[in-house]
Amino acid sequence: MASMPFSTLCLFKKPNYLTVRYAPSNQFRFSSYSTLRFGATQRRRKIGITVCRVASVAFRDLDADDFRHPLDQQNTVILRAIPGLNELGKALLGTVAEQVMLLENIGTSVLVSKNQLPGLHDLMVEAANILNVDAPDLYVRQSPVPNAYTLAISGKRPFVVVHTSLVELLTREELQAVLAHELGHLKCDHGVWLTYANILTLGAYSVPGIGGLIAQTLEEQLFRWLRAAELTCDRAALLVAQDPKVVISVLMKLAGGCPSMADQLNVDAFLEQARSYDKASSSPVGWYIRNAQTRQLSHPLPVLRAREIDEWSRSPAYKSLLKRGTLINSLQNV
Repeated sequence: MASMPFSTLCLFKKPNYLTVRYAPSNQFRFSSYSTLRFGATQRRRKIGITVCRVASVAFRDLDADDFRHPLDQQNTVILRAIPGLNELGKALLGTVAEQVMLLENIGTSVLVSKNQLPGLHDLMVEAANILNVDAPDLYVRQSPVPNAYTLAISGKRPFVVVHTSLVELLTREELQAVLAHELGHLKCDHGVWLTYANILTLGAYSVPGIGGLIAQTLEEQLFRWLRAAELTCDRAALLVAQDPKVVISVLMKLAGGCPSMADQLNVDAFLEQARSYDKASSSPVGWYIRNAQTRQLSHPLPVLRAREIDEWSRSPAYKSLLKRGTLINSLQNV
C-alpha cells in the first residue's frame, strides 16, 4: 500500500540480516528459516513457503475508471489543468533524481524474484494477474517503520518497495492487499505525479535543486490529489483481497498495530471508531479541525480510509465488478 500508510501506506536499522518470526498457517512466510521462541528457549526450524489463493476471481477486462474514486477523478482533472506540469515533472525528475532513487533501492534493498523470496514474488505476480497489470520490480528493505511505496521515473520500469517491518506486521492476505494497492497506482497510471509525491514524502528536500522547487509549487495540490488517489488504490486492494476486513485490518495495524498485539485487534471496533470520528467532526468546529488536520497529509486518515472501503465493499459498483471477474485456480503449497 506510496508514505503514511500504504505507498506510501506510510513512510516510515535493524541488523543487516533478515529475521522473520514464525508465522501461523494463516500468515505469509517467505524465509526458509524462522525463529521459534518458547519462554527462555528458542530453536531454529526450517519452514516451507506457503502461498494460497485468497481471491477467487481475476479481472480480465478491468479498466482503471471501473474502480477510480470520484475524488481521484476530480483532482486528476485539476492537476491536468496545470500548464506544463508533466514537462516540469520530467525536468525535475531527470537523471539526478532517477539515479538517486534507483541506486538507493538497488544498493540497500533485496530484489525479489523467483529465486529470491519466491513466496513474496508469487504474491505480487498473482495480484498483478488479478488486476490485469504488468508486475513491477519488487524490493524488500530493512526498516522499523511499516511502509510500502511505488516509484516510476523517466519512463523506466516502475518498482515497489516493501519494508521488512510491514512484512512482520501483516498476514499473507494483508500483505498481498498492500501489493495490490501499489499495483493500483500503476493500473491508474498515477505515474509521474505519484513519484513527485513520494519523493516529497521520502525527503526529496535533500536533493539539490529538486525538492525545494517541488515543495514550493506543487506540494499542496499534489498531496490533495494523492489523498484521493490513495482511496482509489485501497479499492484495488479490495479487488484482490475480495474481503473488506483484510484491507481494513491493514489500515488498523498501520494506525496502531504491532506483531505482539495483532491477534487482539478488532476490525469491527475500528470501523465503529471511524464512525465516531465522522460524528465528532460533523460540527462546524469539528469540520474546520478535520480539514486542518488532513490538509498537509499525503494520505487520508486511516479511520476515514477504513470507512470508505467498507462503504464501497457494499456498493452495487463493487458487487458488479466481482460478477464480471473470471474464476481462477488456487495456488498450491510450494
